[in-house]
Amino acid sequence: MKPFRFGVQSTGPSHAEGWAAMARRAEALGYDTLTCADHFDGQFAPLPALVAAAGATTTLRLGTMVLANDFRHPVVTAKEIATVDVLSGGRLEFGIGAGWMATDYEQAGLTMDRPGVRIARLAEAIEVIRPLVAGRTVDHVGEHYRIAGLVGTPAAVQQPAVPLVVGGGGRRILELAGRVADIVGINVDLRAGVIDERAGPTGTPEATDEKIAWVRAAAGDRFDDIEFQVRVHVAAPTDDPDGMAEVMAPALGIDPTAALASPHALVGTVPAMIETLQARRERWGISYIGFGVDAMESMAPVVDALAGT
Repeated sequence: MKPFRFGVQSTGPSHAEGWAAMARRAEALGYDTLTCADHFDGQFAPLPALVAAAGATTTLRLGTMVLANDFRHPVVTAKEIATVDVLSGGRLEFGIGAGWMATDYEQAGLTMDRPGVRIARLAEAIEVIRPLVAGRTVDHVGEHYRIAGLVGTPAAVQQPAVPLVVGGGGRRILELAGRVADIVGINVDLRAGVIDERAGPTGTPEATDEKIAWVRAAAGDRFDDIEFQVRVHVAAPTDDPDGMAEVMAPALGIDPTAALASPHALVGTVPAMIETLQARRERWGISYIGFGVDAMESMAPVVDALAGT
């Protein structure tokens, strides 16, 4: 089993001083990683925000969780990822996905192809990006991209590769993750383009068993090298987890028992939450836990008890 580590996902505060203070606080509390999503709504652009966080901290790792491949040409992505890794002193984790949020595409006037096309394009983009980030020369002729003798500059500090994060909730994206990713994120299925009650049933323990099996089959001999990550969307210390489950279950589209057992929820007393995460690692191998910034302080005792163990 891999040691526990914890990340904070944040989209603000929306001013320089607050952003730097938040990053320093995450580092001081023992969080391993600060991550940013990639959407067109009210949040910072992820890569400049991560560079700013790097300048305010010394050991905190920085992650894109995750870039949407359709928003950038892979050559642009590669140059930006390598640059952030250099400017952060080799602290970047590179997460990339196929894009999922329908409003991003609608409001920006981008064509949102069906999932299979977006995932195939993502797989090809990764083939272009990884060698460029490593500083190698790329010649590539594919269905979606053509690259002619381009040298990747700058080369990333982390060699032979910046850790690659790929994840999701559907079979095709998780099979891709199993084949290529260093870190596989287990998520609910977001093919609907929104997060609503349709997502909950894809986040149950039984659904998670199936997702891990998809990754295992695709990964083959490299399965034991993969680090599994999960985003905990509901995280709260409470003496009444059953009462909280009664409240949150309808929004998830599942019953309270399934809501409490989902790897995307963590509620209860601190000792109970610690035991829950240990049991989930034993069952699924999930050791990298992501919280929203709103839970950063309340989850700090859990982080203090488990980080690095």
